[in-house]
Amino acid sequence: MLYLVWLPADPGAAAGLVPDGLEPAEGCPVFLNQYVVDDAAQTSNATEPDGFGAYSLTYLGVDLAGLDTEAGIPGRWWTHYFNSSENMIRYAAAQGFPAGPGETTLELAGGRLVATSLVNGTPVLRTRSRVEVGAPQRTTGQLRYITRRSGELLSGRYPFVADLAESFEVESVEFLDPEHPVAALRPAEPLEVTFGFYSPSITFCYPGGQGPLGSEHGS
Repeated sequence: MLYLVWLPADPGAAAGLVPDGLEPAEGCPVFLNQYVVDDAAQTSNATEPDGFGAYSLTYLGVDLAGLDTEAGIPGRWWTHYFNSSENMIRYAAAQGFPAGPGETTLELAGGRLVATSLVNGTPVLRTRSRVEVGAPQRTTGQLRYITRRSGELLSGRYPFVADLAESFEVESVEFLDPEHPVAALRPAEPLEVTFGFYSPSITFCYPGGQGPLGSEHGS
């Protein structure tokens, strides 16, 4: 898994993807997650007929103001969500995610990580990083994502346990199709990454507690 946050080239365009009732964080930071699940047995519903199977995913969105977790991690709004599993697309869409088909590849060789996101077989986004897995550092926490279902905003907690690469440095974030809507989230030049990591091994829950925004489980 590769996770990044950067400042966008056009904060107004990025903010325009956030619905009424939510406010982008200052500077309208954009987040990106590119990951691959190598084996269906790595999912909790592997034996079910509607299991997700081995799949890959890229999602992007905007950090939000005023919805930080207790640990100070900002709430986040998904704007794009490209998944290779039809079953997971159905599940995610039913939860209010902007889910659609796409594929993601992560290739790590010689300390170079290249992650590519494809839609309809065409690359739309590519990141390049220097990575040394070394002795990974264990970290834990919860992320918060806001979705909208049937016009109602929902807040979900997504707990995780991750091993982070010993060293990690982003070299580039390329939006390869200027006509694709995701290009509204392209980074400013020079690239300013405010947060990021590469994890060779991460466990997470989809989602861990969800409810209407402002309710007990959507706080």
